[in-house]
Amino acid sequence: MSDQAIVPDRQQQLPIYAKAHISSAIRFLRQGLPRTGIDNDQARLVIGFYCLATLDILDALESASSESEKEGWRSWIWAQQIRGIWGSGFRGSPGAATNQPASSEYDPPFLIMTYAALLSLAILRDPLTQLDREGLRKYLKISQREDGSFKLFPTSEEYDLRMTYCAFSICSMLDDWSSINIPSAVTFIQSCRTYEGGYGQEPNNEAHGGSTYCALASLHLVPPSSNYAGSSALLTPAQHAQTTRWLLHCQDASETGGGFAGRTNKVQDACYCFWCGASLDILGMAQVVNADANASFLLECQFRFGGIRKDRVSNPDPYHTYLALASLNILSKDTTNPPFEEALDPLWNARASTQLWLKQRLHATPATAAPA
Repeated sequence: MSDQAIVPDRQQQLPIYAKAHISSAIRFLRQGLPRTGIDNDQARLVIGFYCLATLDILDALESASSESEKEGWRSWIWAQQIRGIWGSGFRGSPGAATNQPASSEYDPPFLIMTYAALLSLAILRDPLTQLDREGLRKYLKISQREDGSFKLFPTSEEYDLRMTYCAFSICSMLDDWSSINIPSAVTFIQSCRTYEGGYGQEPNNEAHGGSTYCALASLHLVPPSSNYAGSSALLTPAQHAQTTRWLLHCQDASETGGGFAGRTNKVQDACYCFWCGASLDILGMAQVVNADANASFLLECQFRFGGIRKDRVSNPDPYHTYLALASLNILSKDTTNPPFEEALDPLWNARASTQLWLKQRLHATPATAAPA
């Protein structure tokens, strides 16, 4: 497999190996994690989301899976919904469950898993009637810290912009922000901004592509009725320019580059092509990205038998596969022959019809009907 590191002639861009990526995603969903991935067992729900989202973005869920399979996946996700002293949310896998009653403090919901569960159920076109909305609102309220940040789970000491983004996304999906303190959360986001123009995971951390996406997406998710709506009201023109410049500097401009790095002076990585690319799209600056070079790098990271790697030599995985495809979707400039059936919403990280499905079923005012 030494040929994996060879960079093809970029005069002729590689195609997207869609059928192989579909087969890879289905294989994960049907067979589960390989033995080498056992340490990720507690995150099976979010790994399942990346596989489902891969099928969704390639418009392949219906053709690649049966109704009984989709029903089985829906049932498995709902089995991870927890109702207890912390309110209601989702755990990452049944391996985290205990034989204690529902009021046990040892089986808490996780914000990241709850976000992934809602999007996964929407991809599977679940009616979402089993969702404990009141319990979910209670969980969001309990998860927020005094400084405005959000905890990974109710008793956790871990908090950063990833959890803020998940909390804001869930509130946006519910169209209900009453359970959180928006001004306090926005203040925390602002405190994570660095001198470079990016955002760290926590205050005083190094600027990071993923954290910058979480910050910008969160600010844009704040509802119009709030005094803090939209980053245009929160970033000055100088800050907007500084953030744009930092994100653009993350793109590797070398002859064999084109991808994005997650931090200053780091190497390009397929996942940051989404985190940084989507951030620029949120800022309205996607047009300044070298989209052709970005696409070339990502397509060179494909594995011929399915899946996309973080670089040209590593093993493929569901995380990098989906985020690479998401980057190609957002930054593609081919309007005459687009590689994807639908555009991706960069704020929820969901396909347009999946986003609409959630709005139909969770918002107080139904949206225009989405295809079933």
